[in-house]
Amino acid sequence: MKYTVKIADKSYEVEIEDIHARPVIARVDGQRFEVSPENGNKPEAPKEAKEFKLHEPSRPSPSQTGNAKELTAPLPGTVVEIFVKSGEEIDTGHVVLVIEAMKMKNSIRSTRSGKIAEVLVAAGQTVAHKQPLVRFE
Repeated sequence: MKYTVKIADKSYEVEIEDIHARPVIARVDGQRFEVSPENGNKPEAPKEAKEFKLHEPSRPSPSQTGNAKELTAPLPGTVVEIFVKSGEEIDTGHVVLVIEAMKMKNSIRSTRSGKIAEVLVAAGQTVAHKQPLVRFE
């Protein structure tokens, strides 16, 4: 692997065969050097700085909950599946239906607990943003 090393304001191109070997074999301008780090420790392999967080399903904000009588579409798309029917009692966060948008399936969750009065859409139907999907009693 090639590195550019700057020593006393002069840059050198250094080729290192194996950074983990002891001694480290380095080539500078065609000359071979054996280098032993002062502490003798092998360096750790570089770690990629990746962090993954598991996200819980988004919960509705307080402004979305409460006495809302209708659940509206948060995005335009096509209704793929419906998981509730009129007269059914559901809790906040219950998956009501799935909308497909840009080849992605999005689970639409209830923003409140209550009894479904009416399902306003059907599978295969195209819906607009903020279009009512279900009505609560």
